[in-house]
Amino acid sequence: MMLSRNTTNTLRRSSSQAVHAWRRSKSTAAAMDFTPRTAEECMELEHKYGAHNYHPLPVVLTKGRNTKVWDVNGKEYFDFLSAYSAVNQGHCHPKIINALIEQAQELTLTSRAFHNDILGEYSEFITQYFGMDRVLPMNTGVEGGETAVKLARRWGYDVKGIPHNQAKVLFANQNFWGRTLAAISSSNDPTAYNGFGPYMPGFSHVPFNDVDALEEAFKEDADNM
Repeated sequence: MMLSRNTTNTLRRSSSQAVHAWRRSKSTAAAMDFTPRTAEECMELEHKYGAHNYHPLPVVLTKGRNTKVWDVNGKEYFDFLSAYSAVNQGHCHPKIINALIEQAQELTLTSRAFHNDILGEYSEFITQYFGMDRVLPMNTGVEGGETAVKLARRWGYDVKGIPHNQAKVLFANQNFWGRTLAAISSSNDPTAYNGFGPYMPGFSHVPFNDVDALEEAFKEDADNM
């Protein structure tokens, strides 16, 4: 195979750049300290460099299996929180791990700009399993909440006939479903919404489990809810 002088020079530059990048990565890795840290050190690093949007319990977890987790000191716990239900199936479930590895070795991700050979099959299974007509998968709980609000508003405009931009969504007090602007706008907790206004219009609140308050809210503006 014959290579032109320009092609040869390009390959030399590419090889040189690759070598320098490898050396930089080696020196960076060497500079990083991978020594196991104490719980206090882990919490201090998180406090120093992480955003203070949560106030976790003073427990530093490092491993999980099934229903149990372990902290950096080796203490064992039952995980009753289960990441707010995201790990109800248990930590490191072998069937899920194997499926993750198998799929990651085939195709990492497709955006919704393309079809793929799994989404339709999944959609058919999940809708038939729960007896629904269609599904819109979400990555996080707060996305599910946002989509529920959008669907409710769209139904209000297209089906109920609410005038344009007049829809109102009613929430129970003391709710929590995320940190987005819509989620905090639906909250009556000052620790969630203080400092983030202006808030989403068209949101109202009633006390939780108060049927009389709910009825009064509908009497005031049922046509737009």
